[in-house]
Amino acid sequence: MEELRMELGPNSYDILLQKGLLDRAGELLSLDRQVLIVTDSGVPRSYAARLARQCRAPVTVRLPQGELTKRFGMLQRLLRRMLQAGFTRESCVVALGGGVVGDLAGFAASCYMRGIDFYNIPTTLLSQVDSSIGGKVAIDFEGVKNIVGAFYQPRRVLIDPQLLSTLPPRQLANGLAEVIKAGVVAEAPLLALLEQEDALSHLDQILLGALRFKKRIVEQDERESGPRKLLNFGHTIGHGIESVCGISDGKGLLHGECVGLGMLPMCTDPALRLRVGKLLERYGLPTHLPFDPNAVFAAVCHDKKSTAQGVTVVIAEEAGGARLKEVSLDWLHRLIEREAEEGIGR
Repeated sequence: MEELRMELGPNSYDILLQKGLLDRAGELLSLDRQVLIVTDSGVPRSYAARLARQCRAPVTVRLPQGELTKRFGMLQRLLRRMLQAGFTRESCVVALGGGVVGDLAGFAASCYMRGIDFYNIPTTLLSQVDSSIGGKVAIDFEGVKNIVGAFYQPRRVLIDPQLLSTLPPRQLANGLAEVIKAGVVAEAPLLALLEQEDALSHLDQILLGALRFKKRIVEQDERESGPRKLLNFGHTIGHGIESVCGISDGKGLLHGECVGLGMLPMCTDPALRLRVGKLLERYGLPTHLPFDPNAVFAAVCHDKKSTAQGVTVVIAEEAGGARLKEVSLDWLHRLIEREAEEGIGR
């Protein structure tokens, strides 16, 4: 079993990586108490049942799958269920699902009685390599992604690659976008691994490389005041695209697909842009998209990373060499308009 320690002082925790960890949750997590298991309709029911059998007093809430679940109504549903079940400060919450479940369940744990223990067992590649660690929990509000939330670290994270076996190819590709991001930002060997013909046969190595990358960044900057902003590579324009073109009523683009599109304009070297584009295509991620530039720009302006003076974007001039750049909103608007004219990625 691979064990990584996220060193954050009193907020430190372990990240465990091994096949079969779901069935060892009872020995690895403190579940001899009231446990709220939060899952969604995209996760096999058997996963929640296997976890519940290892808890002394489980309460399972199964939510609808999708980004629309990250809203106040669903947060209220979780808080109400805990209140009805008599949860106390000694109780805990376990997220068993993808990034939406982790964000929502973690935020509920941070709110209930001013904070109770939270564990994360991510079931998608995207959540295993990115959102399950780092402590960002949030919901969407008024069409703006992750605008209401907190920094709230889990007590432990279990990464079980076996849980990925039921994922459709599109969801696997969705997670690989974040791995590509890690490679461009600071892990050039990870990018090279993804370019190998048999890359997906080394999935454990890919997971470990991505986790080590994010762990190192978060340890330097838990609250995103400096180096952690590098993790936003592809997310500035990507979140704008997601707000306008993201999943709604089962249609639209997934988070990783939007991030992939958002990375391309921020590759300032044409050779790197071509390389990233080829990787996106290889794993079935979109590389071209016509969109309304004004709608995307308006969404970017509502993003929590922007101010009236401008926004900090992440640009990459070479693989493993991303850096922060302060730009005006006017500069960003022109970039978005230029990309829209050509159909982003062309």
